[in-house]
Amino acid sequence: MVVVTKSNLTRHNSSNSFTIPTVDISSSAISEQTAMVRACEEIGFFKVINHGANPRTIAQLEAETDGFFSKSQLEKERCSYYGNKTIGRNGDVGWLEYLLMHAAASSEIKSSHSYLLCCLRDYIAELKRVTCQILEKMAVAMRCRERDELSRMVKDKESDSMFRVNYYPTCPSGHSFTGFGEHTDPQIISVLRSNNTNGLQISLPDGRWVSVPSDRNSFFIFVGDSLQVLTNGRFRSVRHRVVANSYSPRISMIYFGGPANGEKIRPMATLMEEGEESKYKEFTWSEYKMSACKSKLGDDRLRKFQRQR
Repeated sequence: MVVVTKSNLTRHNSSNSFTIPTVDISSSAISEQTAMVRACEEIGFFKVINHGANPRTIAQLEAETDGFFSKSQLEKERCSYYGNKTIGRNGDVGWLEYLLMHAAASSEIKSSHSYLLCCLRDYIAELKRVTCQILEKMAVAMRCRERDELSRMVKDKESDSMFRVNYYPTCPSGHSFTGFGEHTDPQIISVLRSNNTNGLQISLPDGRWVSVPSDRNSFFIFVGDSLQVLTNGRFRSVRHRVVANSYSPRISMIYFGGPANGEKIRPMATLMEEGEESKYKEFTWSEYKMSACKSKLGDDRLRKFQRQR
């Protein structure tokens, strides 16, 4: 068993003074679009309601994943998408088990495969639709030249989007462990849903860590590193982490909307003010992904791609 040190992650928590920005994406109201952009600029995080995802698809996947992680270790390890404790390739560990797959691979899953994998396929299709809807609303709100200026990268048939299911088992009685250490997501945008177990925390601009109450009926949206670059720093890539507890297991499902490997990541010209200089060096998604894979979980991955002032 991997030993994870006892956590004191909630020591600086001031969640009572923080309200999670909430956006109704079924609405075309300017106020909703404005709220979305403001949340991306100020925090890099918001909650989406009325997303239109099929509740039956969601419920089926949650039930199937719960059943999968209840299986014996030997049975779980027979699944090629399964991982345990290790996060990345550089020594980071967490109090979790997970399933990790390329989103495009889900479309190739046939009905002859396990019911769990079929549920994953259907859920990922729903999440891709929701992700593109959110990105298109962002583009409209920011007055991009084209509505699909962001979503086209996720819609691309070569998109390097990923899907992950994290299962955080209960800790020994009275303890809280680091389920997933603090980090930012390198992709464009992440869409997360969890069961009714708390544990997610985000870092505010002033350095405070605040807990995010679980809401199984909503999706939580994270600005990723790539979107921070695409907006020339206007949007913030939010640092976040997960704390596991001794009361009940947490299941979270995350869709990471990413571009194709050859996509060039640089500030979008339509978002640059006259005379505004790029804060970042241009890079391809493949280059950034390779750099991220060589880093530790909590590293500031964008630092090496920032232009010197």
